[in-house]
Amino acid sequence: MNTDLTLLPPCSVLLLCGGRGLRMGGRDKGLLPWHGRPLIAWLADMAHEVSNDVLISCNRHEDEYARYSRHCLSDDNDDFSGPLAGIRTGLAHCRHTQLLVLPCDAPKVTTEILNALRVHSSAHQNQAVMLQQAQQWQPLFSLWPSHLGPALDQAWLAGERSPLRFLLAQQAQALQYPVGDSRLVNINNPEQLHAICP
Repeated sequence: MNTDLTLLPPCSVLLLCGGRGLRMGGRDKGLLPWHGRPLIAWLADMAHEVSNDVLISCNRHEDEYARYSRHCLSDDNDDFSGPLAGIRTGLAHCRHTQLLVLPCDAPKVTTEILNALRVHSSAHQNQAVMLQQAQQWQPLFSLWPSHLGPALDQAWLAGERSPLRFLLAQQAQALQYPVGDSRLVNINNPEQLHAICP
């Protein structure tokens, strides 16, 4: 990637930590320890390298998440409505014209991947971008132009709850990464907390 990153629009970063953690026995996934640090700590360090506006979507334990960002957001309801609810709130509060979205359970993601999303968006007239591995879309590794906020509000009120469906409706661009790329691994169960290495 030879693009001068200083020429790209500044972006905000949203770290999604607002789920129920059902596959983790109801524990707050972003706060689970992974190799000596909470999962959120790994993501927050990387996000702060890319942006001066790091947001954390969390629906509980805000005091603990506040150690990693001054901007902790909760959904506008208390029913754990899913990642699109967190993204909707993030778009309403981000300071920049682009919002990079990441799940809290992917601690190996790199700044290279985030910057690749930014470059790909810039090459496509600042459209939304999401990662794709073979035919599998990864909507929670994505870049959202902040101007999508009103369209998302309208879709949300019409019952939309899928980030993938919404992004496809907005003609989001695909950024291809290989299947099995270790940087994109998700920690989805307690066993993986120990099995996956940094």
